[in-house]
Parts: sequence; C-alpha cells; structure tokens
Amino acid sequence: MELFARCDREPERLLAVTEGGRRYTLGDLNAAAGRLGRAVGGHRLVFLLCENTPGSLLGYFACLRTGAVPLLLDARIAPAQLAGLLETYRPAFVLAPGDLPDETRVLLASFTPALEVEDSVLLRDGDRTGPELHPELALLLTTSGSTGSPKLVRLTGKNLDANARSIVEYLRLDEGERPVTNLAMSYSYGMSILNTHLLAGAAVVLTRRSVVEKPFWELVRRERVTSLAGVPYTYQMYRRVGLMDMELPALHTLTQAGGKLPEPLHREFADWAAHTGRRFYVMYGQTEAAPRMGYLPAERAVEKCGCMGIPVPGGSFELLGEDGAVLTEAGRMGELVYRGPNVAMGYARNAEELLLGNQWHGELHTGDMAKRDEEGFYSIVGRKKRFVKLYGSRVSLDEVERLLSARFAGVGFACVGTDDCLEVFHDSREPELPFQMLDYLSGQLHFPPRTFRLHMLEEIPKNEAGKTLYRALETSL
Repeated sequence: MELFARCDREPERLLAVTEGGRRYTLGDLNAAAGRLGRAVGGHRLVFLLCENTPGSLLGYFACLRTGAVPLLLDARIAPAQLAGLLETYRPAFVLAPGDLPDETRVLLASFTPALEVEDSVLLRDGDRTGPELHPELALLLTTSGSTGSPKLVRLTGKNLDANARSIVEYLRLDEGERPVTNLAMSYSYGMSILNTHLLAGAAVVLTRRSVVEKPFWELVRRERVTSLAGVPYTYQMYRRVGLMDMELPALHTLTQAGGKLPEPLHREFADWAAHTGRRFYVMYGQTEAAPRMGYLPAERAVEKCGCMGIPVPGGSFELLGEDGAVLTEAGRMGELVYRGPNVAMGYARNAEELLLGNQWHGELHTGDMAKRDEEGFYSIVGRKKRFVKLYGSRVSLDEVERLLSARFAGVGFACVGTDDCLEVFHDSREPELPFQMLDYLSGQLHFPPRTFRLHMLEEIPKNEAGKTLYRALETSL
C-alpha cells in the first residue's frame, strides 16, 4: 500500500508521540508489523479493539502492512454487540488493550495471548482458522450509526490509498503537521486522520482525553498541535470550552465532518478562522467511501456557509431525481451519487460475504438528499428516508432540526415522526421554551400546533461519533 511508502526508506521518521512523551517511529511500526505478521500468518481476520494508544495504532498499521485484515471496533464496545460480531464472523485473532472490562474478557475466554504489542495483546483462538477473505479485502469497518447490526463495509488497500491521497492534496498536508487524536480510531473519520498523516510523513499526538478536559489542551499547547478535527457535537464542545479565546499559536487548521453543522456555528468558526489566519474545512463523507467524498475549500467557508462543498480530487457527484433521471439544473433536490476510486467493494453481513468481490464498482448511492448551486457547490438537505408528509407536504426532519437549532441556540434537538405527527425531542430546561418552539414551528412550516409533539430529555442520545440515535428515540414513544 502507498500508505507505507516511507516505512522502509525513512525508519527514523516520527510516527506518533504520547501524552507521556514517548516517541514512536516508522522503524517501530516496521518491527511491530514483522512480529504481528509472523503471529497471524498472512491474510486473516483480526478483530481490533481500539483505543487511541500506541498498541492500537501500531496494531492497526501492522495489520494493513502485513496483509492481515482488521475490523476496527471501539475497545469499550457493548458486550452484547461484540458477542454478536464474534458469533457472526468467527475470527481466530483479537488484538485488544490489556485493561479490558471484565464482561469483555469473559467473551474472549477461549482466546489465549499470542503476542504483546505495547499496551495491547494479540489473542488467538487455537480452535479457529477464521473466515475466508477476498484477496483484495484490506479493512472492515462497521456501518455508521449501527449499534447492533453485523453489517460491515469492505474496503481495499486501493480505496484507502486513493482517499488518503485526495485528502492530503486538498488539505495541503505535509511533514510539519501534528494532529491530535480526539476522535476514536474505530470511527472512519478518526481512522482517516491516521492514514493521511502517515502518507504525508507527519506524526500524530496520541491521547484518550476528551476536549472538555484541561490536560487535553495542555497537551495541545505542549506538543504544538497544528490541527483539530470534530463532528458537530465536538464543535459545540469547542465553543463551550472557549477554544476561540485560547492562545494556540501552532494551530492553523480545523476540519469538521460527521454531519452538518448548524449554520450559526459554521459561520462562527468560519469567521473566527478567517480573522485569525486559520483554515476551516467543512467536509462530507461516509464510511462506505473510506470516508471522504466532499469538502468546502477553506477560502469559501464564510461565503458558502451551510454548504458541504465540492467533490474530493479524483471523485465526482451527480444528483438523481425520484425517477432516476440525472438533475442538471441548479437548485433542484435529488439523491446524491458519488463516484470515485475510494468507494468500497460493498457490504458484508456474515462471514461468507467476506469472500465477495467488488459489487459497487466505484459508485455509491449515498442516501443523502442534496442541492447544487450555480457554482457547483453542494448542500445536504437531509436523508432520503428522513422525510415525512404532513398535510400532503414533504418535510425534511433534518431541516426541521436545523431550523430549531438556528432559532434556539444552545439547545439540542432531534426529530422523528410519521405522516400525521412530528415528534420533537429537546434538552432545554426553560419552562417557557416549548411554547416558543411550537409557535416557531407552526409559523415556519405553516402547520397547526397540534402537528407537533414536544418531549424533554436529559440529553439527546448519541453514539461515539456524536450522531443522534434516532432509533432509540422512536422506540421510546
């Protein structure tokens, strides 16, 4: 893989630095790859229970470098979900941190230690050989937002290389970059940060700390972190902890993906970046595309507030109408279709499907509804399935959330519904606010107040990537 082009010729190059100051080089990666390759024995499935630690980082890259196929999972995955995946895919190997919860250890009772990789341990079930794998399969990721589904995205080395190259190009990454790992490695956005900076020859700062912790920002200053990433929830936290008032002279780039930012928050960060000489990139992607498909150039971040941008280098977009016809006129809404060399081979739903070849052939129907303006910039309107019909009118649930978030700053919202009622969940404690919300929705959407039902929650349920768990809300009704 092109990701590892520097490993043999530049073994002394820095790969990562930990919060405690430990340095790891590409030579350390080479050594870990050699040990893991001998222990696993080639093109075999490895469940990788990830944390932002040296063992997980070296284990992930070592798998890719030696031809083992990792499935990236959060180390704190719910035991029931892990049990289902173990039963479905029957791996012979699990690479996990040494401090797993007791419930997870019980699930892995049949596995025995085979190799230590820094703070992680490679475990082997001697009674298993693991499933057969397609020769081009390089990486498996869980589908975005799935909490119990065994459906996995099947990615090749070419997919990963292609997307890493395009991201390095449009973000203008070089050897001087120094990102920090505030996103989970098992999340495709967090994974892509590792891939792109390895390709660029830059080192990453490893930490498991949250952006709301003071030591996180002490680490950012000490290691002169140059870029921060985040999903919409992360940017709410950045605002809450006062990022825009901090003295961070090394910080020059911010990237955002994982869902659409509320426009006021987008504008606030875009303005701040422009006034302080920094770059703010809004990006668009899905795990199925390894994961980036679109980006908004930093120089247009203020002017095109609310847009997700243009296709990444090497990719292309088009919009399809309800009849499947290509929409060429600006301003029309259709399903967004992406084409590019980073599109995965397809899904796997069981171990047998890990043998499947390329089913998508570089074309991904995203399920997102979008519009294109006269300059060719795209805006996501909502999910294809996140629409309801109220009084005969098609209403985007995502758009209702954005309207509410723009009107009631600082309040979290999530909407679900049927064709006769729109259910609005919020986390506000102000007693008068629900009445204001009803008046606002009725006035904006031109439906009577009885169309809406409001529900107050302690907090809006989200997954580890900050995405709303709509199914949990629907089952609570």
